[in-house]
Amino acid sequence: MDQTNRAERAVPLGKAERAERAVRAVRTDEWAAAKEFRLDALRDPVAPIAFLETYEEAVRRPDSFWRERTERSARSASVRQFVAGLADGGWAGSVVALVERRGTTGALGGPSAYDQVHIVAVFVRPEHRGAGVLKELFDAATAWAWSLEEPRVERVRLYVDERNGRARAAYRKLGFEPTGETVPADNDPSAREFELAVPRPPA
Repeated sequence: MDQTNRAERAVPLGKAERAERAVRAVRTDEWAAAKEFRLDALRDPVAPIAFLETYEEAVRRPDSFWRERTERSARSASVRQFVAGLADGGWAGSVVALVERRGTTGALGGPSAYDQVHIVAVFVRPEHRGAGVLKELFDAATAWAWSLEEPRVERVRLYVDERNGRARAAYRKLGFEPTGETVPADNDPSAREFELAVPRPPA
């Protein structure tokens, strides 16, 4: 349900620049980087239709919140944050993958009909868009989802605002297809969030 791009497109990175980027799980000691990255994402022009919280809400959170969330994202069996780390220590992009068990309440409310992974908090910095970062992050998140033994995930899903056409197109290019399910947009009940999903690959 998060945004991936703005109108402008970044110039694709060369081979050397791609080699300096590595997608990996967040580390427990990276809470300050996680905080900075999230606040930058919430300042993006598309943030109001991409994220469930605002910059004003997030910036008021104490450092203990960011420490706890980052540690959980690094160590928990039910959530994992993946980042596209750069040689200079910065992050080009990030996604968070949440495990949702069948019958339990999902990230957007309502019972989950599947054992699944829900991708949220998708953000790629403007200067790295159009360079393959989104695909690398999603490849890592879905590979993690399929590797889980308990639960054995049946699908990976996300939600995207109907007003965010570029993100919808990007997700569909990665294999995520509309399921027909929608929910009201958090900031505008007259708008809808579309559920997109990709099923577990055949064994």
